Amino acid sequence: MITAVSWIPKGSLKAVPDAAEPPSKEEIKELIESGAFVGSVDGSNEDEYEIDEEEEDGDEISEVDRAKAVAEAFGKSSNSKSSSMEVDEMSAAMKELDMDNYDEEDDGIELISSGIGDLYYASNELDPYLKDAADDEDDEEDIDDTTIKPTDSVIICARNEDEVSHLEVYVYEESSGSPNMYVHHHIVIPEFPLCTAWIDCPLKGGDKGNFVAIGSKETPTIEIWDLDVRDEVLPCVQLGGIEEMKIVKKKKSKKEKIKKPKYKEGSHTDSVLGLAWNKEFRNILASASADRKVKVWDVATGQCKITMEHHTKEVQAVAWNHYAPEVLLSGSFDQTVVLVTSLVHVLLYLLLRVIINMSLYITLQKDGRQPSHAGFKWSVMSDVESLAWNPHSEHSFVVSLEDGTVKGFDIRAAQSGSDSDLKPSFTIQAHDQDKGVSSISYNISAPNLLATGSMDKTVKLWDLSNNEPSCIASHKPKAGAVFSISFSVDNPFLLAIGGSKGELHVWDTLLDANVARKYGSKQS
Repeated sequence: MITAVSWIPKGSLKAVPDAAEPPSKEEIKELIESGAFVGSVDGSNEDEYEIDEEEEDGDEISEVDRAKAVAEAFGKSSNSKSSSMEVDEMSAAMKELDMDNYDEEDDGIELISSGIGDLYYASNELDPYLKDAADDEDDEEDIDDTTIKPTDSVIICARNEDEVSHLEVYVYEESSGSPNMYVHHHIVIPEFPLCTAWIDCPLKGGDKGNFVAIGSKETPTIEIWDLDVRDEVLPCVQLGGIEEMKIVKKKKSKKEKIKKPKYKEGSHTDSVLGLAWNKEFRNILASASADRKVKVWDVATGQCKITMEHHTKEVQAVAWNHYAPEVLLSGSFDQTVVLVTSLVHVLLYLLLRVIINMSLYITLQKDGRQPSHAGFKWSVMSDVESLAWNPHSEHSFVVSLEDGTVKGFDIRAAQSGSDSDLKPSFTIQAHDQDKGVSSISYNISAPNLLATGSMDKTVKLWDLSNNEPSCIASHKPKAGAVFSISFSVDNPFLLAIGGSKGELHVWDTLLDANVARKYGSKQS
């Protein structure tokens, strides 16, 4: 299945990604000892792992156990059937070659021949052993395919197949005929991915970077991978995670012992369900977790700066405001959406007052976004699946829910703080009632154009003008249950779609007659 898709702005990727350096023995040893390869933390911060009573606190991990841990971490378990088949096949091949008797010469073999190999050719073109000119052209075409052009659109998708998880980097080439899309390279990741966020913070120097943050199901660690490096086996940054496994005695038992994870300072303690990168403060990343917490990270230092606990159940989604980058939305399974002011408050507001202008600062105060304000909370009557700020208005956002509905809100209506003012601006039964609306995406070019994707296997386009939504197109992309959708930034009417069937789809929405009639003039 494909769990998350997103577009990378054109020109962000290197034309030819660098080759990865293999991890050193010290790095692998450090990761094993740190508990990075330890199994699931599925559940809560009270997770326990039972061990045999014969195991003592001082026992060291054997070399075999270390090897197995590394193999499992890289998705190549030594116990897998495929691995044993490969070993058997290799053994049979070596037997057939009889490499033990390689140096023994057979009788009757002429070491010096007088065949075609002795001929001299006046030019390379006449030599049959040299490649044909057509082969050179094929090689040039292969090189062209591996080179990412500044005009190429790039999509990243988190995918899981046969218990192997990886991040795929697709190149989408537009042409006068049918477009061409292919996987340029992929990165094997150790855990089942749930969410992604592209980041251009220059973590390795320079003006900009090209990274992706990944939240996973089986670990509280947020991994950040360099998209400009091929065949990488380790992330360049890890936010949070397990520091070590502590062995303690089980309560009311003298024999049984358990392993409990000791988490790194500031870490989540359960699955990471949502991520949001702050485009204004480029080193800032927000995360939502099943541990009921929202965290704000500095990816440059790898530290958690703020932890918020305003939800009572799993937090599914987070989103930064496009116009006021210190304002953060979060949505939860407790059926609420909360707006808070998050970043380093004093510094940010000094920046707003001095660098931008006093009027914006006053507006933020009136909207309840001053540092001392606790935020607003909306009850949405169903579990939150996804949420998004309107890129054309700083005051409005939409939230999609498990009951198939989508609700829109205007934060100005909440300024008085009374419950009556926290009602939605509109509510639409966007998809089947028993199928959640798993993903939503605003079009940055066409105001009020919203796409919704659902577990009912359909994708729909909505015109939200005047808070009177109307469906203008519906599409069934044969992607299975839809988990993630995203409008392109560079080609705003291209919609990437990922779902349970594990195939990436791109819908050119302008091919729909209603969409073309209404928004065709905005194509440029």
